[in-house]
Amino acid sequence: MVREGTARGGPAQEGATAGGTTPDGTVTEGAGSGTSAYRRAADYVAAVMIHLRDNVLLREPLRREHLKPRLLGHWGSCPGITLTYAALNALVKERGTDVLLVTGPGHGAPANHAHLWLEGTHAEYDPALARTADGLTELARRYCAPDGFPSHLSPAVPGTIHEGGELGYALSTAFGAALDAPDRLVACIVGDGEAETGPTAAAWHSTKFLDPVTSGAVLPVLHLNGYKISSPTVFGTLSADELTSLFRGYGWAPRIVDMTEDPHSERMTDAVRDAHAAITALQRRARGGEVAERPPWPMIVLRSPKGLGAPAEVGGKRVEGTFRAHQIPLPAVHEDDEQFAALEAWLRSYRPEELFDADGRPLPHVLAACPEGDRRIGMNPAGDGGRLRRPLDLPPLEPYAVDVTEGPGTASASPNRVLAEWLTETVRRTGARRDFRIVSPDELASNKLDGVLAATGRAYTWPVELYAEGLAPDGRVMEVLSEHTCQGWLQGYLQTGRHGLFPTYEAFASVVDSMVNQYAKWLKAAREVPWRSPVSSLTYLLTSEGWRQEHNGYSHQGPGFIDNLLTKRPAVTGVYLPPDANTLLVTMERVLADTGRINLVVAGKHPAAQWLGLEEARRHCAAGASVWRWASTGLRGSGGEKDRGGAEADDGAEVVLACAGGIPTVETLAAARMLRRDLPGVRLRVVNVVDLCSLAPPGRHPHGMPDADFEELFGRDTPVVLDFHGYPSAVHQLLHGRPNPDRFHVRGYVEEGTTTTPYDLLASNGVSRHDLAVTALAHVRHRASVTGDLAAAYARERDRLRREIRRTGVDPEEITGWHWQS
Repeated sequence: MVREGTARGGPAQEGATAGGTTPDGTVTEGAGSGTSAYRRAADYVAAVMIHLRDNVLLREPLRREHLKPRLLGHWGSCPGITLTYAALNALVKERGTDVLLVTGPGHGAPANHAHLWLEGTHAEYDPALARTADGLTELARRYCAPDGFPSHLSPAVPGTIHEGGELGYALSTAFGAALDAPDRLVACIVGDGEAETGPTAAAWHSTKFLDPVTSGAVLPVLHLNGYKISSPTVFGTLSADELTSLFRGYGWAPRIVDMTEDPHSERMTDAVRDAHAAITALQRRARGGEVAERPPWPMIVLRSPKGLGAPAEVGGKRVEGTFRAHQIPLPAVHEDDEQFAALEAWLRSYRPEELFDADGRPLPHVLAACPEGDRRIGMNPAGDGGRLRRPLDLPPLEPYAVDVTEGPGTASASPNRVLAEWLTETVRRTGARRDFRIVSPDELASNKLDGVLAATGRAYTWPVELYAEGLAPDGRVMEVLSEHTCQGWLQGYLQTGRHGLFPTYEAFASVVDSMVNQYAKWLKAAREVPWRSPVSSLTYLLTSEGWRQEHNGYSHQGPGFIDNLLTKRPAVTGVYLPPDANTLLVTMERVLADTGRINLVVAGKHPAAQWLGLEEARRHCAAGASVWRWASTGLRGSGGEKDRGGAEADDGAEVVLACAGGIPTVETLAAARMLRRDLPGVRLRVVNVVDLCSLAPPGRHPHGMPDADFEELFGRDTPVVLDFHGYPSAVHQLLHGRPNPDRFHVRGYVEEGTTTTPYDLLASNGVSRHDLAVTALAHVRHRASVTGDLAAAYARERDRLRREIRRTGVDPEEITGWHWQS
């Protein structure tokens, strides 16, 4: 048994009337009106994309060979997306509003494609997708096909900056897109399943950081269709009073638009129009100098049946308005005659003959609902933000560099404080353009980067009664204790052509691992879309690193963010471990000018010895890794530092001591000093790695150094003891494919930790200077009679120090007061 749907498009629900008025005074439009016809056309195209590969205009009876062999996609949210898109189109046509759309229910992509096809955006990017029967056939065939459009939104979809494949991040991304774009309205559709996520819950607070003077606005549309894959949504079960109370508590002015009883009404268009009027009034007052406390930004709660328009009932089971409409409402159409008949009836209920001409072109009254030119939502320039991007105005490094002319290790500085001075000038230089922001989960001061507050404030718009420092509505530092929100803000900001930096505690960066996964996929896919312009790279600055989290303890010791990033496509990732302030400056200058990548920089905040002058740091960073000849001994050749390519291929080194990271550099140099003192004549080569990915073979990562250069650093068969900032497996992963990788003995964090002293934490993971020296001695050849006794002495010294630490609770002076001596 098949019953007609109760939604828009069914013949019994939409006759050829001229329209009318509902009891509440809302004007409705009949089948011949442009808006109503446009909605029907969009829903029809979306349904065709999911189901058909031929006969897309139903010019002949539907046969099974017209069906796609695999039915993929999600119908459930498509009609709600169409209701929103059509309302936004009306706003654009009436008022010329600059509208960018972020669609959280990304698996409702057939709806987005339908609108892009109807408005002609698809044809702008690919003439094969012209607004004809052939173009619609091509669009349908590409959807969910190999090398075609995926089931969700993707970089190949014009006007898109967010995939929606990972739920929870649409709203924060929308706010990032609105920042520093005062004329932009970012509409954001949030699915009621997505609204259950923690990232969305935190993102509702973003209005408190949005300055109505310098930024645009976000208009959220919470789409309540009641069901997830097989269960009800939490928000779908809330009453109107509960919903309004919740969102008023967040600081919004919610308006509920219920389309369940009259899906043909113009309530949604009216609501969008009224919300825009409220937004412009709020902005006008703020830009006129009026200070609005707790400004109530408008939002819309859109109620509509799940899968609006689908068959009401099939096989005795309700479909429309239930979870069965979430994905494919009629999953057995290939073999079930009842479902096949229901599909044809469903598609014909949209009356495509009233919507398209003989060539399959949408009729003029359908197209009348579409904006034109760049005002089309799919053609919004911010949807391809790389076109808007301008290079960041970076200051020169020289005034901020640390002076090490007295020799390596003679100067001391906090790398992050030095960086903060340079970033402060960067913020000042970009003040007029307002295209650079720093997002951080309440950690700027802790990470010694709060010097930038001399040039800008902390963004916050709500009144603060208690004592607080540096708050300003137009501030370009954004601190909120939600890594997800910070990530979403920055992604939206970068995707619309701007620049930014994300400093955070190393241990908690992994909170956004899944967001990194999705964004890396986005960047990889975007590189394969010929018309997309690259956007600024997303740069993380991980600080408060685990090796100096001995006071916070085990929970704050976790360098695994590196490992996650190394699993991504090499073309879109980079990992840097600058060992001092000058290499940090050079690295940040590089990554903030970069495009199309995710860059990870790990740096320390505490005062520490400085090793390289600025020009040495430039050469070192350009090489990715270098022999530090001033720390090495017994090598052929003369002179000081030689970069990659400057050492001889085989200088007779007995062992290579290598390091990557600030703390590992100190411990490696201390181990080298011990060996030079206690094993006269030992031939040591000390190598520092600043670009971690340079260790990879060149065919596996674009930063991978050539084999000849790799050999110049690490020899052919020479044993290498490499002290690494993170988990040893990350380095072994990179070294795979290099000749004789078993000679690399990588030491790093092995999940040993507690609240203890810095040295004890190193020793517990086997990476103290004594452990490194012991490991090196095990691989020094032809001196077994000497090295065995020396290794035992080093082990005893390490154990003595650890006993002393347990007695005193502090590291001894011989550790804390150590400094490099040539």
